[in-house]
Amino acid sequence: MNEQSTVRVIRVLLVDDEATLLEYLSKRLLRQGHTVKATFSGEDAVEAAKQEHFDVAVVDLKMPGIDGVETQKRLREIQPFLQCIILTGHGSIESALESGHEDAFQYLLKPVDYDNLVAVIKEAYEKKMKLQEAKFQEQLEELHHHGMGARGMKNAIAELRKIYGFE
Repeated sequence: MNEQSTVRVIRVLLVDDEATLLEYLSKRLLRQGHTVKATFSGEDAVEAAKQEHFDVAVVDLKMPGIDGVETQKRLREIQPFLQCIILTGHGSIESALESGHEDAFQYLLKPVDYDNLVAVIKEAYEKKMKLQEAKFQEQLEELHHHGMGARGMKNAIAELRKIYGFE
């Protein structure tokens, strides 16, 4: 089996006010076959998350408008399993801890090494899939426990698949 057939498409949301960085990361991730949505602000990222599912968000900490911590918080309210990687050129213990309070998957300093970022995106994706699968199974078991008929179960599974972005 070749490597290309084992690669999963990861839906990545990039959030940064630096156009050059967004363009660079977008092109490289797209070339690897991932789906990428680039936004220039936290507000735009939140709107994007209301429209489509993402696996991983790469969020700049310092941006005009809502900052990376608030952006991450709002994204996770919309998509609870979304894993957020925080990027910053303004590294400090305080901002790292603040990001950690919002359950950032990882905190990386700019300039970020692309290969390292891709490895972290893949790890974040795996974590998201494990968390999502566990919750999905828990909810399926709950439905089964309530004794739904086959038709009700099929409809409930279809609804769960839509909620979790499995469509």
